[in-house]
Amino acid sequence: MRMVDLIAKKRDGQSLTNEEIQFIMNGYTNGDIPDYQMSAWAMAVFFRGMTEEETAALTLAMVHSGETIDLSKIEGIKVDKHSTGGVGDTTTLVLGPLVASVGVPVAKMSGRGLGHTGGTIDKLESVPGFHVEINNDQFIELVNQNKIAVIGQTGNLTPADKKLYALRDVTATVNSIPLIASSIMSKKIAAGADAIVLDVKTGAGAFMKDLEDARALAEAMVEIGKRVGRKTMAIISDMSQPLGYAIGNALEVKEAIDTLKGEGPEDLQELCLVLGSHMVYLAEKAASLEEARAMLEKAMQDGSALNTFKKFLAAQGGDVSVIDDPSKLPQAKYQIELIAQEDGYVTEIVADAVGTAAMLLGAGRATKESSIDLAVGLVLRKKIGDAVHKGESLVTIYSNSEQVDEVKNMLYENIKITPEPVQAPTLIYDKIL
Repeated sequence: MRMVDLIAKKRDGQSLTNEEIQFIMNGYTNGDIPDYQMSAWAMAVFFRGMTEEETAALTLAMVHSGETIDLSKIEGIKVDKHSTGGVGDTTTLVLGPLVASVGVPVAKMSGRGLGHTGGTIDKLESVPGFHVEINNDQFIELVNQNKIAVIGQTGNLTPADKKLYALRDVTATVNSIPLIASSIMSKKIAAGADAIVLDVKTGAGAFMKDLEDARALAEAMVEIGKRVGRKTMAIISDMSQPLGYAIGNALEVKEAIDTLKGEGPEDLQELCLVLGSHMVYLAEKAASLEEARAMLEKAMQDGSALNTFKKFLAAQGGDVSVIDDPSKLPQAKYQIELIAQEDGYVTEIVADAVGTAAMLLGAGRATKESSIDLAVGLVLRKKIGDAVHKGESLVTIYSNSEQVDEVKNMLYENIKITPEPVQAPTLIYDKIL
């Protein structure tokens, strides 16, 4: 088997066999296939696409290129959730303890974030003392004990995907549905979940700006999951504006605490209830989605969701007193209001630009080497559709520097106010089963 023949085969629109895909991924991971040949193959895939069978085979080849996590010692059906990212996407912080509080095991492997804010681990590390440095045996023991634990990503999970992703990034082949879908699903499958709920974002702050592209990605990932024996479904949700109000690590932890009490922003709470209901249903803890939702709403109201969050934080060294007193979370020196300059209605909040403004404050990483300021960020005071009066606050800027002119200018440019009222955007566009 020669790589040049497989490049030509894909270039000409033919399907590759499982063995051929395995040969490519093994060869590239081992260093036998050079970057220039892999680049040519990725570009051929970009233009020619892949069949459902090829995409599933590529996913499994990535899974088997490194370690896989064995969660068989955890009791029950393990359900994982994956979001394709966004701004103010606090769902994991809420969903983990919420779903765990009704008996669904959540064995979460998370990473640190590049971009607007930190990843799930960075956000959790806003809680003094919290750490993810636990071994696999402790991880499994904690999930069995509390139904939830979070561990850092192992270095040797899907090395083929890591290598290919870095190459795609510099060869203009990132935006390929089969390559995106196999990249995401390989990590979820290698992490050992029995069932996977996907939150595929669409809009200005999403990777998939267009609804039809988001739907195509969701369908591809659900199909992969089914082909490799995982119960999988997807929700397509809005990311034209930030989710919730808070953008920033400690600020998002506080918002997650409010949401677990049933007092969070309406859009964040609703999305968590929808995603959580599907997680509970796939875990076979409820006979219907309606029953699953009722269980989750009760857990918010009776305090069991918040109590599960406390147990989870304490088990991994976190100071649980922050839940009753969020002022113990990292605090920014300055709170600066972005004042509305006119009366009207908020018609647009460009999510990715608002996220970039938060990153300029230090809430996120521009590069892997960047350090994060856990205290800083933004809290929106208005969302799309809200009325606003001149002199009211649009956003509170949490900063450790008084010099925030660049951030203010960016926010003013990307929060639009018009005289005519507009409807708030649809939160959930579709469900892919």
